[in-house]
Amino acid sequence: MSREKILEQVRRNQPEIMPLPELSFEHEETSLKESFIEILKRIGGKVFEINSLDKVKAHLAEVFPQNARRITTISGLADTADFTDWKKQDKHDLQDVEAAVIKAHFGVAENGAVWVTDELLVQQVVPFITQHLLVILNEESIVPAMHQAYQRIGNLDYNYGAFIAGPSKTADIEQSLVLGAHGPRTMTVFLMGKGSC
Repeated sequence: MSREKILEQVRRNQPEIMPLPELSFEHEETSLKESFIEILKRIGGKVFEINSLDKVKAHLAEVFPQNARRITTISGLADTADFTDWKKQDKHDLQDVEAAVIKAHFGVAENGAVWVTDELLVQQVVPFITQHLLVILNEESIVPAMHQAYQRIGNLDYNYGAFIAGPSKTADIEQSLVLGAHGPRTMTVFLMGKGSC
């Protein structure tokens, strides 16, 4: 059968064109936080509800030894970190970072992910090279689903962005779950309450 005949048959046997369905994403605002927390915990993350950075400082002091290398881009946590200005830092110098504390633009309730860009990271490698990733997220910024997330970032101008959900994990090797295989071993989200500074 000739190419033209095949293409002609394909053209004649097209399905009826139908309009795209209307997508409705109604979600109770009061449950966004609870959904985000539940999903993030389910995928191996930890969540702490806080109302100030003092709780983050206390957590860092309690969980990470004094000699563990800690870095942050958050000026309010500068006294807990080795350094905060990474712009001139060679990314290879970050290879021994134990804990990195960053902010996220927003979170997604349906999958427990947070959205970060180069504006917040300074060095793109930070959330992937650290052993333990700690993220500060304003609970009012949680959106219901990826549909709203992409609507929110669709027209923004940024060089690099990533959705990060939970610690790094793989079960490729003998179907045994391994955390931290190619990224952070833990991910902790500090949910900053409404009206908190």
